[in-house]
Amino acid sequence: MPQEETLAAMDELVSAGKVRFVGASTYPAWKVMEGLAVAREQQLPSYVSEQPPYNLLDRRIENELVPLCQTYGLAILPWSPLAAGILAGRYDSADVMPDGSRAARVERTRARVTQAGLDVARRLAELASERGLTTSQLALLWVKDQPGITAPIVGPRTMAQLDDALGILGRTLDDDARAACDELVHPGNAVSDFHNTTGWIKSTLSP
Repeated sequence: MPQEETLAAMDELVSAGKVRFVGASTYPAWKVMEGLAVAREQQLPSYVSEQPPYNLLDRRIENELVPLCQTYGLAILPWSPLAAGILAGRYDSADVMPDGSRAARVERTRARVTQAGLDVARRLAELASERGLTTSQLALLWVKDQPGITAPIVGPRTMAQLDDALGILGRTLDDDARAACDELVHPGNAVSDFHNTTGWIKSTLSP
């Protein structure tokens, strides 16, 4: 769909008072930039945010998207900060999916559960324990405190999960933890593919 048509439709919704701000989701950096250019050129509503997948297992947005959003003042609202539960200790194996889990029901989620990702989750659990945090709390704290991130999107299904997420309020990621996480998955790299529904990232990850 040409962005001129999408943004023109958004313009009608903004004018009607049904939409206040316009954002994009899971766009590559070039498409966000194209949208900004089209909006400026045609006097249409401009993106104020981008909502990409982002977690410790897939850091590829750091290469282009994060610098773009920082340069042009767009909010970054990452989805799946807990890596579909991988960074919450939901999975013990890359071969057997727990009953009731999303990976047991959705093939693209199952494909994200890699042995490399599970290894990172186990090591992250050790770092979290040293700091009196749960694995999911450290994973969420890491996303929250990354450069350019406005706020991660959380989707708790239970009160216990909500309480766990709220436990990081008022906390910041210490430098030692940040460096240790960078060692687990180097900046700009990935060990699990959270862009596997977009079609625009073609790289193949190592198992």
